[in-house]
Amino acid sequence: MPKNLALIDDDSEFREGLHRYLSELGTTVVSFADSNDLLAHPDAFGFDFYVTDLALPGVDGTELIKVLRRRTNAGVLVVSGRLAADTFKQVITAGADMYLTKPVQFEQVAIAIKAVQRRAQASNPLQNAWRLDRRAGHLLAPDGARVELSAADLALIECFVEANGEVVSRETLLQHLGKATELGTSGGLNATVFRLRRRIERATPATVPLQTKSGIGYAFRAPIVPI
Repeated sequence: MPKNLALIDDDSEFREGLHRYLSELGTTVVSFADSNDLLAHPDAFGFDFYVTDLALPGVDGTELIKVLRRRTNAGVLVVSGRLAADTFKQVITAGADMYLTKPVQFEQVAIAIKAVQRRAQASNPLQNAWRLDRRAGHLLAPDGARVELSAADLALIECFVEANGEVVSRETLLQHLGKATELGTSGGLNATVFRLRRRIERATPATVPLQTKSGIGYAFRAPIVPI
């Protein structure tokens, strides 16, 4: 089982029951009745797994999956009562890993979560590796797309290379920014991270692994290989 997961479902009885069941299996569960509540959460894209309904208040479930896929490679399981003929195709195309139709037993949901999580852990992490060309000042996405880096971007990326996927504190990032640029302030850090994320999003449709850890710092949740 994943260490933690987000459960998004507006059916309170189903949501609360599944929350209890998964918690008893040792997973930290954070529940949301509205997809907008998830997206407003300070660590919305930092969960290890997502279980979501489709008919949700706020952003529709299929659109929510697309948003998640832009920011995270975490497992996504859809559990929904939507029975339209093209529903399965829509959610899988959007980026979900598996689809279960309600009514469903909680045990079946747990088995599906474990199956998706097992495949994710077994995959070769280097397939998702990003490459840093220090000489050219480029970050190369797994699909080959080239992201041009400013001096401030490069200072951040160097921190993430050293961290090897772990969270880098705001203080450490500010220190490096202050040495490389004139942006060694909190506002400068936020702006630099925002611009870097936008550069990556414009360059490639690949998931942007740059994640915010509220009140702590930032992490690049994918391998970065210097070349």
